[in-house]
Amino acid sequence: MTLANGRTYLAIPGPSVMPDRVLQAMHRAAPNIYEGELHDLTRAVVEDLKKVADTRHQAAIYIANGHGVWEAAVANVFSRGDKALVLGTGRFAQGWGEVARRMGVEVELIDFGRRAPIDPTKLTEALAADRDHRIKAVMCVQVDTASSVRNDIPVLRRVLDEAGHPALFMVDCIASLACDEFHMDDWGVDVMVSASQKGLMTPPGLGFVFYNDKADKARDTADLASFYWDWRPRAEPQVYYQYFAGTAPTHHLFGLREALDMIAEETLPTIWARHSALARAIWAACEAWGAEGPLELNISDPALRSHAVTALRIGAPHGTALRHWLIENAGVTLGIGLGMETEEDPRGDGFFRIGHMGHVNAHMVMGVLGAIQSGLTALNIPHGRGALDAAAEVLARP
Repeated sequence: MTLANGRTYLAIPGPSVMPDRVLQAMHRAAPNIYEGELHDLTRAVVEDLKKVADTRHQAAIYIANGHGVWEAAVANVFSRGDKALVLGTGRFAQGWGEVARRMGVEVELIDFGRRAPIDPTKLTEALAADRDHRIKAVMCVQVDTASSVRNDIPVLRRVLDEAGHPALFMVDCIASLACDEFHMDDWGVDVMVSASQKGLMTPPGLGFVFYNDKADKARDTADLASFYWDWRPRAEPQVYYQYFAGTAPTHHLFGLREALDMIAEETLPTIWARHSALARAIWAACEAWGAEGPLELNISDPALRSHAVTALRIGAPHGTALRHWLIENAGVTLGIGLGMETEEDPRGDGFFRIGHMGHVNAHMVMGVLGAIQSGLTALNIPHGRGALDAAAEVLARP
């Protein structure tokens, strides 16, 4: 017998849970793409995206996923042979660097491993060694979706300023926008990329690049910007089709409009506080389980953990076995141990992730924790007691 029948729960770090309001907004006939409602909606969406990013500068929308906006950001600031400094803290900054390298950019990677944030002193040393200012941009993620580490973006900006280095500061907020606090202008970020399918609660398919005047000046000489990836017509279109270099993603826009309305209604500070409380409840449960078993939070310091995703170590084959048990018996899907493969564990079977981003509330989190505890028990994986009580204590006094 299985208890998985009923509404399933996709507890992975993107695509996140789609609100009914978003899905209902998309369930409508195709609009007139030449004039009228859609044009007004798109202009308003762009302005409201800037509010979420906390920027007064430019925003470009792409019909793309996160990898697409990685390429868009690279294309608009680099020329072939330029140099980028990539600060890796798991998997995704490295992936952005790989995209840049494939496009002809020289990439220097400082890899901080899978369990640690960026060390500002290493960035200071790298910038000091770059006496000729060959580094055109420093690239990193605010939250690495694989390791679940959260980097201190304002501290990294201060390092750049104190070094007097002219490099652009480029930040991937795909996993963190509208989940963890972020202020593009106040934190001195020149280029930020994000996507629709995580904190913005809209199906995968839209990517966003936010950029300031300093970044746009780099566009003057960048030789990688093709017709499609060029951000200038998208940010300041003369005619409507230039927003998307062609036909608009009509129904994604309807869904995004509703998601942005939901964000405005709840307010960003409240959203950040909700994500923090739900994350701390998950951590409390995981720490209780780990007190008498192999389960371990990948990031040990709570101050360095994402509020949108939690990466966990449990030892092979328990990670994969637990995920499969939850799918088959509880209707819950957890995230795979992405980027955690080792020689001893080549498939990452000893890892899993819990996504808790976007349209998530207390009963959903308690439900997934209860399902995990059932799986630990069913599979005879050693674990401590009191996990659900510990989570409930957090939620009772968030």
